[in-house]
Amino acid sequence: MAKDTEKLIRQLSLISYLMAERRPVTALEIRRDVEGYSGMNEDAFARRFYADRSELESLRIQLTVDRPADGAAEQENYSLRPENFHLPAIAFTDKELAALQTALSLLDGEFAYAEPLRLALQQITWGRPSPLRAPEQRSVALGITASAGGHELSARLAKVETAIFRNKTILFEYYTMERDEVGPRRVDPYHLLFQGGQFYLLGYSHERKAIRVFRLSRIRGKVSYATKAEHDFRRPADFDPRAYANRADWQLGDELGVAEVLICERIAWQVERHFGRYGEIREADGGDKMFLTGYSNPRGVISWVLGLGVNASLQGPAELSKEMARRLKLLKDRHGRTLPGAGATATAANGSATSGAAPARGRGGGRRAAGDGDADDAHSGRPDTAIRPERFARLVTLASILIRAGRAGERVQIAEVCERLQLSEEELYEDVNVLNVVNFGGGSYVLYAEIDEQAGEIEVDPEPYSDNFDRPARLLPVEAKALVAAIDLIGEHIPEGSLTSAREKIVAALGEDPMEQGLQVASASGDDSGVARQISDAIVENKLVELEYYKENEDDLVRRRVEPYALTNGREGWYVASFDPAREDMRHFRLDRIKQATVTDETFEPRPEVDPAAEVDGWLRTGEVQASRSARVWVSPERARWAREARRVVEERSDGAVVVELSFAGVDWLVREILKEAGDAAVLEPKDAREAVREAVRRLTEAQRKPARRRPKDRRAKLQPA
Repeated sequence: MAKDTEKLIRQLSLISYLMAERRPVTALEIRRDVEGYSGMNEDAFARRFYADRSELESLRIQLTVDRPADGAAEQENYSLRPENFHLPAIAFTDKELAALQTALSLLDGEFAYAEPLRLALQQITWGRPSPLRAPEQRSVALGITASAGGHELSARLAKVETAIFRNKTILFEYYTMERDEVGPRRVDPYHLLFQGGQFYLLGYSHERKAIRVFRLSRIRGKVSYATKAEHDFRRPADFDPRAYANRADWQLGDELGVAEVLICERIAWQVERHFGRYGEIREADGGDKMFLTGYSNPRGVISWVLGLGVNASLQGPAELSKEMARRLKLLKDRHGRTLPGAGATATAANGSATSGAAPARGRGGGRRAAGDGDADDAHSGRPDTAIRPERFARLVTLASILIRAGRAGERVQIAEVCERLQLSEEELYEDVNVLNVVNFGGGSYVLYAEIDEQAGEIEVDPEPYSDNFDRPARLLPVEAKALVAAIDLIGEHIPEGSLTSAREKIVAALGEDPMEQGLQVASASGDDSGVARQISDAIVENKLVELEYYKENEDDLVRRRVEPYALTNGREGWYVASFDPAREDMRHFRLDRIKQATVTDETFEPRPEVDPAAEVDGWLRTGEVQASRSARVWVSPERARWAREARRVVEERSDGAVVVELSFAGVDWLVREILKEAGDAAVLEPKDAREAVREAVRRLTEAQRKPARRRPKDRRAKLQPA
């Protein structure tokens, strides 16, 4: 029998024994009565029992140890309080349960933590309709699902997740983009962060002797453990992962100074609402705002300011203003009469972009030991999964399903339980075999399950001590993380119910917030929970919504009266997928650009031809919109590495520069993208786009020279009709 299988039988038998006895028991009694220990000598038992206790503790299953006054270890008594194994009942409302059902249906199969999420929902919705049978819904669609992205990245994520759980130091080769070099890293992994469609590792770098952030897609090769020890480090008590999830792109590093950015009244509401948490907002003259934000990357904060166009000007400090002037000059020079890199020879690239996101059969029946095959790696044709739950969690959940059916006098359908737990039939047979031998002497088994392959069913006979598993068990760490990460990823964007209140109840039941224990999901940059709640109500009630919307490309506030159908997320944030009757077409409005949403009293009849999820596998996920035009854009040697990771390279230059191809529908959008590159990119063609960048640079240069510019009052206050 495989060692892992023997261990699982011991641990499950130990839990069942302690729960059944309902009194403190000695180590001698455990060794005598519990399956898996009885054949061991005293030393072997001491080692195995200590290891099993430690592992159960790491799974948040805490045994109570009563020590005698003289401290003799052999006289210790052990017990397991019911509250240390069973999950308190959670009183979800129907709306909260519907929201959880929707969350699973949206993420199932793509979310990196999809399998532990399924098990977690089985446990927390105990006694309610299965969350795995959610009704079909179309009011939410996800372009970004926190997928690991391919086999290699999935394996890397799984290894890092395990290392965090076990406090194991890891070794890997890492590609540092800034230095364009690959080097070895020795890291104590503290936490995972999902932000902007990417997984990041937060950990202590032994090379740098400081906490550093590593993007998983830039790890090269395999991740391995540094030692064979059970644990290598202890995470510092003062480590706070939330600090890393609440940083702007220009703040990912040691702070160099505080940027002073004057924000025009026209977009001050937007900056205050969505970027205010990255600094301090102060009042300025005439309704403008002064935004003070710490920065670690001068180019990053300059890029952000340039992306706001003439609505923002950098006021200081002096060294940052000097760098801004230098980069504006670069933009001007590289859009002059001579094309940048004109003397370099060119070779055609392959045209592909490097995605940043890249990623013996047991039989049921008799009272016999489980077979040697541990089928945890079998996939039965399922999509590659990043994080598989501990088999312990799977066995506990399966036991509850089987016992519940047995007590109801029902047979379990093999196909149904395989679907519910995402098991292959081989894995199911192995797991049933394990559960059939969980006992603690004297014929005190937990259940007896007989598999009828011909009928495709399992018949279950619950034993007297099966009630120990006839209540939901506490969520194990990876299950809890999966559940709360799914909630944080979707946020307040499910019209059918509330995930926020469900999250509060779950955290209360667990006694801790799992996000502090290994995985943090950062809020999407283009999010607005207040607007989302208003639009959610309108979606449910089929009511028209009036939007006051900032059209960034045209730098104007406009009004739109639309039929809202669904909330969808993409690379840049959350959108409302709507039908615009005035234009007789679908439109997506980004939530963070909606200054105000008003739900009207007028209802609409949903149009059967409208498919809100149609764009999920398109631009929402890839960031590339269907467009009628294409631009060739030169990228400097200093930024070529980033371009290769995110864009489609069509030409390599001998000096290290590259040429990428960008599809665009409007010149304004293309101009803004070029400005954000802060002088490291230039349009080669078409000619009109190149001239548009030159004109934008001229206006920006003038604006940056003025300490407090003003737009004409009538234009600033003007609200364009639809």
